[in-house]
Amino acid sequence: MQVFVAVVDEQGFAAASRQLRLSPPAVTRAIATLESRLGVKLLHRTTRHVRPTDAGVHYYDDAHRILREVELANESAQGVNSEPRGRLSITAPVLFGQKYVLPGVVEYLKRYRHTSVDAVFLDRVVNLLEEGFDVGIRIGELADSSMRARHVGNVNLILVAAPAYLKAEGIPQTPDDLKNHTLISSNSNNFTQNWHFRCEGKNLSLRITPRLQVTTNQAAIDAAAAGLGITRVISYQVADYLADGRLKCILDPFCSQPLPIHIVHREDRLSSHKVRAFIELMQERLRKDKALN
Repeated sequence: MQVFVAVVDEQGFAAASRQLRLSPPAVTRAIATLESRLGVKLLHRTTRHVRPTDAGVHYYDDAHRILREVELANESAQGVNSEPRGRLSITAPVLFGQKYVLPGVVEYLKRYRHTSVDAVFLDRVVNLLEEGFDVGIRIGELADSSMRARHVGNVNLILVAAPAYLKAEGIPQTPDDLKNHTLISSNSNNFTQNWHFRCEGKNLSLRITPRLQVTTNQAAIDAAAAGLGITRVISYQVADYLADGRLKCILDPFCSQPLPIHIVHREDRLSSHKVRAFIELMQERLRKDKALN
């Protein structure tokens, strides 16, 4: 099962042999023996690709689950006081990951010397189960009820601009005033070009026409800090800019509702010790950060 799962994960025999530290012939024999024992073909093989058959897909799901149960059973037998070990895969939004998650990862690796971490920072919602992640940080309301989640803070969508820009162009007093200003938009997140506000207890959606559209949040922040115009960001992304005065927040009374921050992980009968240890560490760090609470 371990060899078969590795071949599917690595999409090849040679790559699986390197991961498992087995010779390529040993991997080939293991798969041939497994298929012979089961009496079914599990893999399609070509000169370029190795893909599971329909039967192989179902067997992979079962084998992956069984191996996971074995891992959890071993950890349980070793006791909850044993030191976390093994590889942990985590994901978070880019700027949040760099600013808040990475320092936690460094502390985790220093504290638990038998662990390693794959940290993937992406500005999109990642399916933990399908993409093989153990833990994710999500900002905004959760739509996936199959995940376990811990609420660790809140942030806000805010509008910011440089003091020099506001001095030259004036400070907008209502969302409608934005039509007369230079707007900067980032398309790296899940938010649309409609900027949302709260006005007299009602939700207001304003369709914007940005003069500058960029692909990363940091680029939008840099352009605003340079005095080009107004951009919309999540509050944690510009905490340092607001603190030192490089950016000013505008239209505060019209800001939308706070966005919750959650640590999410896959639903399991038992949580891996390495996962529990990381979640506890990150929960403590994030909950005490003033920029997030």
